[in-house]
Amino acid sequence: MRKTVLNEVYNLAKKDKRIFYIGSDVGAGTLDEFKKEIPDRFFIEGIYEQNIIGMAAGLAMEGKIVYVNTIATFITRRCFEQLVLDLGLHNVNVRLIGNGGGLVYAPLGPTHEATEDIGILRTIPNMTILVPADAEEMKRLVPATVEHKGPIYIRLGKGGDPVVTNHSQSFVIGKAYPMREGSDALIITTGVALKIALDAADELKKEGIKTAVIHVPTIKPFDNKTILSYAKKVSVILSVEEHTIIGGLGSAVSELVAEANFDTPKKFKRIGIPDVFPDKYGSQTDLMGYYGISTQNLVNTIKELLGSGANEKKEKAKKEMNNKKAKK
Repeated sequence: MRKTVLNEVYNLAKKDKRIFYIGSDVGAGTLDEFKKEIPDRFFIEGIYEQNIIGMAAGLAMEGKIVYVNTIATFITRRCFEQLVLDLGLHNVNVRLIGNGGGLVYAPLGPTHEATEDIGILRTIPNMTILVPADAEEMKRLVPATVEHKGPIYIRLGKGGDPVVTNHSQSFVIGKAYPMREGSDALIITTGVALKIALDAADELKKEGIKTAVIHVPTIKPFDNKTILSYAKKVSVILSVEEHTIIGGLGSAVSELVAEANFDTPKKFKRIGIPDVFPDKYGSQTDLMGYYGISTQNLVNTIKELLGSGANEKKEKAKKEMNNKKAKK
């Protein structure tokens, strides 16, 4: 995913002289073609992110479109005041590319795990937050950032994630994308957790439980209209994200549902990282499973929230399957 976004920035820069790139602690050899062909718009700075944000803001105030790339924790936690005052307050066209969103850097522990980056940036006025699910969606996302007004945060996954989005679908900032239809439950997800949600919906379908899935690649601005149109049809709503349950997608959904004043009550559950510093070491997949960001936990949680109705649907689906076999 990181290679894809940087290649897209390079390709756009060849066509648009407004585009600049600033990297920090990104490794030797990153974007060598950009450096060789467009050296006057390519900068690799030291590990002092607060100054880099000021530098990017200054360029943006002169009409440039600046893409800044470094590790997600450094670009969010370390320079929060600069993000608020230099980018948000002035509403400038700087695009922050955060490597290793969520638990990607699990082997390095909580100092490098970006488990609260979305929550941090949601509080900044004018900030747009994008969380693509795979590299193909990233290809469609990057061109949409060029003419967008104001600062943007792009959260990167590990890379090599399975492609689950529709390559023929255009990307629109601020739009949520329905991926499955269903009238019993709704899973709202973002980023690489989309694959888990789709697998859960497929498993639930085998038991007669019709589960809708909405992919939300834009956390801010939030697509209230699409989410509410699906939420009103179901009795159970689940959010799932590779992020703390405080301040991220789950919070955005719960805020929306709480103020919707539905005619019928909804059961709602946030799946994500609890309010802790992750204290386990392992792979990204290991830690996601440890915190219940898994297909099986989604299946179990939805069935639990549906209660006896889930068992009835399972029996009904079983009878229908047996009837079909008998007719054959």
